[in-house]
Amino acid sequence: MSVGARKQAPAAPRDRPPVHGRLRAAVSAYVQLTKPRIVLLLLITTVPSMILAERGMPSLWLIGATLFGGVLSAGGANALNQYLDRDIDLVMSRTRRRPLPSHRVEPRNALAYGILLGIVGFAWLAVAVNVLAASLAAGAVAFYVFVYTVWLKRTSPQNIVIGGAAGAVPVVVGWAAVTGRVGLPAWILFGVVFLWTPPHFWALSLRYRGDYAAAGVPMLPVVAGTPRTTRSIVLYTVAVVGVSVALWPVAHTGLLYAAAALVLGGLFVAGALRLQRGPSIAAAMRLFRFSILYLGLLFVAVAADTILRHGL
Repeated sequence: MSVGARKQAPAAPRDRPPVHGRLRAAVSAYVQLTKPRIVLLLLITTVPSMILAERGMPSLWLIGATLFGGVLSAGGANALNQYLDRDIDLVMSRTRRRPLPSHRVEPRNALAYGILLGIVGFAWLAVAVNVLAASLAAGAVAFYVFVYTVWLKRTSPQNIVIGGAAGAVPVVVGWAAVTGRVGLPAWILFGVVFLWTPPHFWALSLRYRGDYAAAGVPMLPVVAGTPRTTRSIVLYTVAVVGVSVALWPVAHTGLLYAAAALVLGGLFVAGALRLQRGPSIAAAMRLFRFSILYLGLLFVAVAADTILRHGL
């Protein structure tokens, strides 16, 4: 090397991303542990329940505080679900890219993260909203983790039927946040989400029947076959529509909600019947996607009807 030559710094290893890249990847992995799309769907049902309970728009502070606590609670439950299901997720093609089976998060960190979110969610709701809302949210976390994930998912084809109760609790939390109690309309909204969950999830499980069979998860299509599954989807879809229409006289909603419940319900039933007559993966996925649209629009109708009739 010549006297005037500069000493070269050692090259950085090419297989190690920059610090900011590793941080972004870590944040993304922990966000994925909370299943944000599922959390968003839960929040979509919470706000209309609050609006109906208030007979108008609750304070933005109360809405924000309830949603924040709901995100923490639901996110914690989903993180614990992924911690407990990491062996199943590794087998299934739909889930093997999740943070734990793909080794982007250590299991002990996911466990601690889920517990922390659940505790903070309960504390936040208890202080910022009320103890009843906090207790209902904590009960949903416990039910989802211990009743559904630990017990029912691996032992019973009724897993998603009973376990779906956890996903229906946010509407009750929203009602309790506004009123400090749980009224009959809140239980009807709970029934809508509870009965909606089986046809929604069974449609998806028809698509991933082989995955569930390989993982040893007794989803209804695996243990009962396609004909019984599609028949059950029709029956539960009809039940959802019936309960959704019952909200009209009980909660004294207006014609906007009644029309939405009937039209959306009719389309939902028609889709379920088409799946029963011609079962296929394409038809199952069409029904699955429509079921998400159905629930979102139905709860938008709850909010819009209430605001139009009672104002902001």
